[in-house]
Amino acid sequence: MKLITHTLEACRRKGYQVGVAVVDSSGILQAYIRNRYAGPDTVDVAIRKAWTAVSFRTDTLAMVEETRAGKLQSGIRFLDKAMMVGGGIPIEAEGSVVGALGVSGAPNGEQDDHCARKGLAAIEDDLNLF
Repeated sequence: MKLITHTLEACRRKGYQVGVAVVDSSGILQAYIRNRYAGPDTVDVAIRKAWTAVSFRTDTLAMVEETRAGKLQSGIRFLDKAMMVGGGIPIEAEGSVVGALGVSGAPNGEQDDHCARKGLAAIEDDLNLF
């Protein structure tokens, strides 16, 4: 919950009403919270961003370029759950991907990504298990 709280706060400071999803290493939803006025689409989009980040073990903002038409990985865009928009980032602990965070509702994917990174940075020390 600490991760979601910090992420929501990072977006709230910028005036964004967002939804935040956390999935485990298998892409299964563990938690979702949204601001009261976040759009209804933020639920599905945040979950799909988190699923994409954990499934491909990279942030969705980087995947935007890597999956453009004509690129070798472009077919990934056609997966049902895949969401190639910034705002999904993997959560790593001790060198392993243990889950992912998805944010939706800021004006664009870059801003969703920024909020996600702020939230993750706030709990970075908690991810060091040893």
